[in-house]
Amino acid sequence: MNTISINNEYFKEFIPLELYDVIIDELYSAFDTLINKTGEGKEFTGWINSPELTIESSVINDIMEQISQVKKKIDSLVVVGIGGSYLGAKAIIDALKPQLKPDIKIHFAGNDINGQNLHNLLINLDNEDYALIVISKSGTTLEPAIAFRIIKQHAENKYGTKVFERIITITDEKKGTLHKTTLENNYKSYVIPDDIGGRFSVLTPVGLVPLAFAGINIEELVKGANDMSKICRNEKDISKNPALQYAMARYCLYALGFDVEIFVTYLSQLNSFGEWWKQLFGESEGKNGKGLFPASVSFTTDLHSLGQFIQSGSKILFETILHVENISNDVSIPKIENDFDGLNYLAGKTLHQINKTAEKATVQAHVEGGVPNIIINVPNISEYYLGQLIYLFEFACGIGGYMLNVNPFDQPGVENYKKNMFKLLQY
Repeated sequence: MNTISINNEYFKEFIPLELYDVIIDELYSAFDTLINKTGEGKEFTGWINSPELTIESSVINDIMEQISQVKKKIDSLVVVGIGGSYLGAKAIIDALKPQLKPDIKIHFAGNDINGQNLHNLLINLDNEDYALIVISKSGTTLEPAIAFRIIKQHAENKYGTKVFERIITITDEKKGTLHKTTLENNYKSYVIPDDIGGRFSVLTPVGLVPLAFAGINIEELVKGANDMSKICRNEKDISKNPALQYAMARYCLYALGFDVEIFVTYLSQLNSFGEWWKQLFGESEGKNGKGLFPASVSFTTDLHSLGQFIQSGSKILFETILHVENISNDVSIPKIENDFDGLNYLAGKTLHQINKTAEKATVQAHVEGGVPNIIINVPNISEYYLGQLIYLFEFACGIGGYMLNVNPFDQPGVENYKKNMFKLLQY
């Protein structure tokens, strides 16, 4: 079985051996806390076994059977949700979009309060045959609740009494506004597990249902996650467990004063994956005055803007690079007779070969400039390896939170702005 791996060549020189020896015990203690479910937030650790349970259950078959009936009627899908309710699905859809022909067009809504965006979406929906998925544990989170109210009304006006056949909810099994609305209107519904928080939920119906609509092979996605979970859960030897290696590297660098972690991609279709990654680590670790600040860049594009700061600015950051060895489709540089642009020296090379050369050169330059680099090697961008990557990050994130002595599975700070907003809106 091929697995994602960590290259330590470009960060190990920054970590003194004595620091590593001290922190290794903290790493294994955090591992035990996570695996044994004995730490803060243990009631939200259902994701640890989720891939295995999903494979063993009939969840995937049920999703595929149900959506096949809806897909016959539509050419587009609106997914309403915010944060963990949409970021994972969007990350995977965008990552695979260049190599797939999606069955239907996917719109994402309810992830901001932008009236212009929603206005434009409604105009598009006037001319599209669509279904609507709304994802919310409670149904009262403001951004998706507003979008659902408006799009639901649009759908009711367009489809009349048959609208219930086009609305799917993913929500709490027993309580909440959206659960109540589901029962009242006889919508098809899937459950957000009580023991899995939003940012860890992409491998549940929260992510799997929209992904199946988009033509993603969700069985392969879950299989990749399950294979990685076996390594992460069962292998305590750090040299054989990429999640432990990643958690250890970033914690050591944080202890040395590197306060910002930049997620780097060299393929623009992975930019949305960086957005999912930012929420995962930002909400999980940023508590009690602790945690790395997660940021993301898209190279080589951002080398022409942020590259200068990374190379020569304040030494507060390190990079985590998603290195993709192979891509599905590529373009070669042609040889031309007059060589008007002086690029014949590249003739015969593919853009991905050149892109990987740019990556190697940039890593060397940044490391020489005092910026540690963690490189995560991914064989290719496929459902299987995206599943592996998701689980690796989730597991490392849980360990990282416990190493910081914070609860990785709550987000109390998020509620502060909501209270102020409701007060200003006179709720």
